[in-house]
Amino acid sequence: MIGPLDEGRLRARLAAGEPTVGTFVGAASPIIAEVCAAAGFDWLLLDLEHGAGGEEQIRTVVPIAAAYGVPTVVRVESGERIRIGRVLDNGAAGVMLPRLECAEEIRAAIRHLRYPGGAANGDRGVATYNRACRFGLDTGALDRANDQVLGIVQIESARAVAEAEEIASIDGVDVLFVGPRDLTHDLGVPGRVTAPEYIDALEQVRLAAHKHGKARGLLVGDGDAARAKLAEGWTFVAVGSDTTLLAGAARAQLDRTRSTE
Repeated sequence: MIGPLDEGRLRARLAAGEPTVGTFVGAASPIIAEVCAAAGFDWLLLDLEHGAGGEEQIRTVVPIAAAYGVPTVVRVESGERIRIGRVLDNGAAGVMLPRLECAEEIRAAIRHLRYPGGAANGDRGVATYNRACRFGLDTGALDRANDQVLGIVQIESARAVAEAEEIASIDGVDVLFVGPRDLTHDLGVPGRVTAPEYIDALEQVRLAAHKHGKARGLLVGDGDAARAKLAEGWTFVAVGSDTTLLAGAARAQLDRTRSTE
């Protein structure tokens, strides 16, 4: 059926090892989100943790991006059941879970992405009058959803790095995603993405994810860095955000305008 729902295609691409590139969306502007989708990213990541808007954005960003064939995943503000359920009911292709440090916490949060019953044994609230079920027209979506929702766990602390292999082994965790700023700060090398401590942590996460057949994700600042990480085997790479890309492009053109050379 034609519509705004991803229906598990992004999850399938990542499970097959296909490299993908996206960007964070935090400007709370549907038009800027549309610009990013029109640019050709494989996915958009709507950021409710650090972005400027709230859950109301999902109503517009999901169908706008989908009009360009681009799925939307959402970084929730917390791993609470109600926060995750509202995001998924509004048609997100997946959820990114921030600030979870150990496998026990992640197992609990991952249950919120799945409906009850079956091997998943989730606790997601069940309703059909929402976008995820085409507003009651497709109740069969309840049976398919557990196999379609993408689960992304952020690795943002030394403790999470130490538990990366156990985290990667959890059913329902599809992507291990490194948050460079949080991780470098926790490692005592704030912002230093070339520091040996950070490089070693990255490799631990990459190897753990690869061992368990999970996608490897991280955030980088520009296309050159993204190309390098894709060559290293990272498969879910975010290139900056809508606001950083806009600010960088604006500053570059302004510098060229004011250049005396």
